Amino acid sequence: MIRPPETLHELYDAKYVAEYLEKYVDEFKYEGRSLRDRTIFGFTVTKVEKTDGKWTVHGYEGEGKAAHVFHTSKVIISSGLTSKPRMPVLPGQENFKGPILHQRDFGQSSVLTSSDKHITVLGGAKSAADMVYACVKAGKSVSWVIRSSGSGPAAFLSSEGRGRYKNSAELGVTRIVSTFTPSLFTPQNWWTWFLHRTTLGGWITNWIWNTADKVSYEAANFDGRAEAQESFKELKPDTIIFWANDTLGLIQHPDFWQTVAQNVQVHRSDILGLSEHLIRLKDGTSIPTDVLLCGTGWTPSSPSFFSPTQLAQLGLPHPIDQPDHENALWTKLQEEADHQVLAQFPKLANPPTYHKKPIANTPYRLYNLMVPIHDDDHSIIFLGHVLVPNAFRAAECQAIWATAYLDEQVPLPSVEDMQKEIALTNAWNRRRYLNNGEAGNYLNYDLVGYTDRLLGELGLSCHGKGWFEDLFAPCKASDFKGPKMEYLERMKRM
Repeated sequence: MIRPPETLHELYDAKYVAEYLEKYVDEFKYEGRSLRDRTIFGFTVTKVEKTDGKWTVHGYEGEGKAAHVFHTSKVIISSGLTSKPRMPVLPGQENFKGPILHQRDFGQSSVLTSSDKHITVLGGAKSAADMVYACVKAGKSVSWVIRSSGSGPAAFLSSEGRGRYKNSAELGVTRIVSTFTPSLFTPQNWWTWFLHRTTLGGWITNWIWNTADKVSYEAANFDGRAEAQESFKELKPDTIIFWANDTLGLIQHPDFWQTVAQNVQVHRSDILGLSEHLIRLKDGTSIPTDVLLCGTGWTPSSPSFFSPTQLAQLGLPHPIDQPDHENALWTKLQEEADHQVLAQFPKLANPPTYHKKPIANTPYRLYNLMVPIHDDDHSIIFLGHVLVPNAFRAAECQAIWATAYLDEQVPLPSVEDMQKEIALTNAWNRRRYLNNGEAGNYLNYDLVGYTDRLLGELGLSCHGKGWFEDLFAPCKASDFKGPKMEYLERMKRM
């Protein structure tokens, strides 16, 4: 990928990644065919089932077109986690005269160039913040509504780097920094034991996380920023950065805080109802609104082409009230795993006070967050079902691991050991990330450890840089020029 012309601390707009991917699917060809040639667009999968040792995929292409059926021995499910917008159902929204748009549709809308003046943005995370900033810069009058019944505003970190690190994201993906988070995926040794199980190590770890919070607060200057609206203070996160319960975001505009502080009315209240051009909040406030923008994220959902029974069999989230003969087993394993997590990471026994969301579904029960529990069936794998800060690194490592798995070149534990490992991961995730960890697939501070584990299980090492650089250098995409070829070369020798 060519370096984009516009960057801030070597970070750039997503449009440049989209342009690169558009070129990639056409320019890179395998056996004379590009990825675009191999892709059926607008295809809807209706059912996936396994009979007589083969998978059958049912679906149709476009509206009103003939059905298709594919037969295959191997299936990779990579339908992602951001397919279904989470759109709120608000009282009186049928009476509202303006558009109600999700963050997905904001970029292709005419909101910024329209004559609509009063914009209200709902949501407290990065997507909401980006829409707030863009609307202010377009000359709109902006109100920012963050539910009091939710997890609160995101913590926004400066993107500026320090020392050898071009931006704060680079520092966050070093192996040395990864040791300061209580993670199952970081190799356990005397150093991690010291950090997470001794008084002095705990003090050092707390100091580092508290410093990150302090730096974030100082950049925002919630209480002392000149010419700030009084409501600007409402953007203080509800929990500290360590827990990542409010989500995190990087500031990508030098004037972000000043722009928001001076121009945006922030409201911490739930929406009571909508009328023609008005939003009423439960705290009694009424907000004139021409357009409502929803930075409300995505609805976590399992693939709709699997039946409820299949979801349970494959280890995918399914309703907790769905009959499942293994419920007692998982409850027992989860309780045992929880004790193990707290023994290894005592800090996780004392979470902050937070708004606990209701739980509707079971967590993921996939080995390495990819593979259903089985005795000897290497025919299906799920990719892209983890929530990480850098999906490209995770995707590359998952793809290599998945190839080896489908080739039956990955030695797997016994069914019993896989169940214990999954229960441990889920118990840790729930303790580590609170609401965000309930699904068992949230790895906000664990990307490096997770991807190192996947490559380590394959015996791949060419991405290493020597002990010092392995610890202190940022883990980048360029590190992965070699692992694929290393794996292929190893396969040739077998």
